[in-house]
Amino acid sequence: MAIGKRLATLPTKEQKTQRLISELSLLNHKLPARVWLPTAGFDHHVVRVPHTQAVVLNSKDKAPYLIYVEVLECENFETSTVPVRIPENRIRSTRSVENLPECGITHEQRASSFTTVPNYDNDDEAWSVDDIGELQVELPELHTNSCDNISQFSVDSITSQESKEPVFIAAGDIRRRLSEQLAHTPTTFRRDPEDPSAVALKEPWQEKVRRIREGSPYGHFPNWRLLSVIVKCGDDLRQELLAFQVLKQLQSIWETERVPLWIRPYKILVISADSGMIEPVVNAVSIHQVKKQSQLSLLDYFLQEHGSCTTEAFLTAQRNFVQSCAGYCLVCYLLQVKDRHNGNILLDAEGHIIHIDFGFILSSSPRNLGFETSAFKLTSEFVDVMGGLDGDMFNYYKMLMLQGLIAARKHMDRVVQVVEIMQQGKSLSRIRAGPTLRCALSSSSSCRFPAAMFPRLQHDPEPEGTFPHEHD
Repeated sequence: MAIGKRLATLPTKEQKTQRLISELSLLNHKLPARVWLPTAGFDHHVVRVPHTQAVVLNSKDKAPYLIYVEVLECENFETSTVPVRIPENRIRSTRSVENLPECGITHEQRASSFTTVPNYDNDDEAWSVDDIGELQVELPELHTNSCDNISQFSVDSITSQESKEPVFIAAGDIRRRLSEQLAHTPTTFRRDPEDPSAVALKEPWQEKVRRIREGSPYGHFPNWRLLSVIVKCGDDLRQELLAFQVLKQLQSIWETERVPLWIRPYKILVISADSGMIEPVVNAVSIHQVKKQSQLSLLDYFLQEHGSCTTEAFLTAQRNFVQSCAGYCLVCYLLQVKDRHNGNILLDAEGHIIHIDFGFILSSSPRNLGFETSAFKLTSEFVDVMGGLDGDMFNYYKMLMLQGLIAARKHMDRVVQVVEIMQQGKSLSRIRAGPTLRCALSSSSSCRFPAAMFPRLQHDPEPEGTFPHEHD
């Protein structure tokens, strides 16, 4: 936590990033150790922090940062043996024999290419020689190389041609399949000195895990895992924790009632009154980053990422968008979430939106101004992704809103009790939540019903003052 406080004193994002990398590099000298990340759901020991992968996140006055942590899973954190430290220069090569060029090389030539091994005087390097020896033993099991396989495949195809019925594939089908396949290839973001986190967050999680594992001296262990965590200093995360617990209750209620709403609660660990850890949402970037990097509308970005509006990939992403948008609109309505803008609404690789930063909920607001009167954020760009106000998906969105609210009202006590219990704490006692939340969940006609907003929204999707913080 002290690192974050020191970063906040530096003037530029570049200086903060350089300082963060230096601080984490020094931290690596104390690892492995009997330490762990409480946000993980399994026992483990922290063995390494890939310091060059850490990034400082966007914040005007503070310096939250995202780090990746390499751990080795163990049976018991307290009793399992702490792994032995492996120096950085002893990185196991992860390139497999199958990835080596094989055409025109005999098994004897390949084996001999591994038999010439330097004579290490240092016993610390003996394990590397053993690894190469293991590769040499496994090589004779390879009976054919890739060229042989291709040749044999060609012969089999020719000899069996007369015995098989011809298969015709239309050119249109080939083009459609190729376009859908290309649509699944995510675009990359360019490096931005003012927003170094954009590139890191856009990289697919599985690709990041593979890349970091290949460069890690601990990556060859079968129990190696990669975790990530956001460290925040200078912020009270107790309201974030309250929001997380309410979201978990709503998620459980909608699953029980079979309402296909989608929300993504993320774990919160409160460490002190002004610091804590947050579970990052992987494979997701903010809408602000999307629009800044792509220079496209939200709908055009969907088309770029998922293909044309008739492809299966796009239709799936559109459905995910609608189900998550409806879910978070209800969350914002029930919790009266304020300060909504494109910087704290994420878009993941599957088309879902995820709201983050629940620092202002219920009766609290930025600088206690309480200026936001809109029940939730629904911009014209969101409606465009749904297919327009007259489209089937927008009607589906409204239906989900009604079904989700009815289900939440049915289990009203489960939601209200969470808030009332958290209010017993001194830090949240100022939040006047009970009556307001009960009114939002009540079926009484005196309480505002979000469906009544739809006719007005159809004529004016973005009424003046509804989105005062929207960027881009």
